[in-house]
Amino acid sequence: MMLTDSLSKAIAELEEEQVAEMVKARLESGVSPLEIVNSLQQGMAEAGNRFETGEYFLGELIMCGEIMQDSMAVLEPLLIGSNAEFKGTIVIGTVKGDIHDLGKNIVVMLLKGSGYNVIDLGVDVAKEKFVEAIKDSNAPMVGMSVLLTGCQESMKEAIDAIRAAGLTTKVLIGGNYIDDVVRDYVGADYSAQAATDGVKIANDIFGL
Repeated sequence: MMLTDSLSKAIAELEEEQVAEMVKARLESGVSPLEIVNSLQQGMAEAGNRFETGEYFLGELIMCGEIMQDSMAVLEPLLIGSNAEFKGTIVIGTVKGDIHDLGKNIVVMLLKGSGYNVIDLGVDVAKEKFVEAIKDSNAPMVGMSVLLTGCQESMKEAIDAIRAAGLTTKVLIGGNYIDDVVRDYVGADYSAQAATDGVKIANDIFGL
């Protein structure tokens, strides 16, 4: 993937100070916080690709996540709409066997900022827990996050369990390698690679 955005490039290259300076400069020049998150996410996706191909190791991936978290600490207060009205409930979690939560946390934050009530089940979530949370909350939408290709089966099992329980909840799956093929294989309704897509899809599901 060729990164054309200098901020995406800087985070992918793990240039901590540059990222912090660019985020500040973009905010000052009036770029929307959401747009900045998008750029950072593209860079993170590239770091994820480099990890998959063996160019980066876990240390680099963790460092990239830490740079992202530092940036989000600046951006988060600006994303949360103080007067966003309550739009509906969404259940979200990282599937069983996977403990990555950075992407999920960004989606949670963006959804909350857009006025959704988000029930965050955390990481390594068993299928029963997804089913139980959807039943308890009557949520029309559930989000499942995955970073490890090896956890695709547990995502499929969780979706099968939701359907077996007779629940018609819309399922959105997200992760850096998720595409239409994976979506169709696991039986999800929607798939997203960028956190901002999560909000668009939620608005679609809730008819907003």
